[in-house]
Amino acid sequence: MAVPKRKMSRSNTRSRRSQWKATVPTLATCPNRACGALKPPHEVCPNCGQYRGRQVVGV
Repeated sequence: MAVPKRKMSRSNTRSRRSQWKATVPTLATCPNRACGALKPPHEVCPNCGQYRGRQVVGV
């Protein structure tokens, strides 16, 4: 198993960790005109219960 030969400096460690960025979740508007709420794409709308123009979940 590979083991580092030298201790990584603080600046190198922090510069590597600076690339760890949290991403904002993608949200799409509900295609239902009466609803229009923000929801994750390819999921049932939690507000109105429709998916691709069909009522899927009773709300």
